[in-house]
Amino acid sequence: MLLPEFLSPLTKSFLFTFGTLLPFLNPPAIAPIFLSMTENASPDTRLMLAKKIASNVAIMLIATLLIGNAILALFGISLPIVRLGGGTLIIFSAWNLINSSDESNSNGNEKQELMSLEIANSRAFYPLTFPVAFGPGAISGAIAVGIYLIDSNSINSITMKFSGSVLAILLLSSILYICMKFSAQMLNKLGESGTAVFMKLSSFIMLCLGVQICWAGANELIRTFL
Repeated sequence: MLLPEFLSPLTKSFLFTFGTLLPFLNPPAIAPIFLSMTENASPDTRLMLAKKIASNVAIMLIATLLIGNAILALFGISLPIVRLGGGTLIIFSAWNLINSSDESNSNGNEKQELMSLEIANSRAFYPLTFPVAFGPGAISGAIAVGIYLIDSNSINSITMKFSGSVLAILLLSSILYICMKFSAQMLNKLGESGTAVFMKLSSFIMLCLGVQICWAGANELIRTFL
């Protein structure tokens, strides 16, 4: 009888965390954006970035569900403001990406040399991890999970819930890594013209995503005044 009681909080927390964060992270949708933002990186550099981004996302999700709500309360920042700020960053990144894609194309070898290891490392957190992979939606979801974790009278239950949430986050980060790792294989099937169209569409989708997040934040702020 003890084993089901022991596993129940862990299992429920795992399923709750996975179901809550999966739509916000959306690894299949992140993959083309990641590919478009690393098109001038070598395969080894892109693989290194995928590992770093997945690790960063896991660390930030765990940190946010633990202390995210407290930090926002400390500085008096509301979730609508987080969505507005994060959405603006996404729009800015997407706009730069769209403009850079209009530049004259170089040959394959030159494009591979454009992104050095130093530049790749500098972009691993911003903008590839935040706000692209770990955006305002993921922050909101992680804070909601954090509130769920502390909603218990038993220390043992909180520990089991936290363990389940960590397992779910590790699984989500692994899925994100796999999607980014194999995103480059699509280039071999699209061809040069297809790749150019694909990059344009990915940049535009990213821009629309930023606008949508900003609108959601603005809509919530307007409702507070009304």
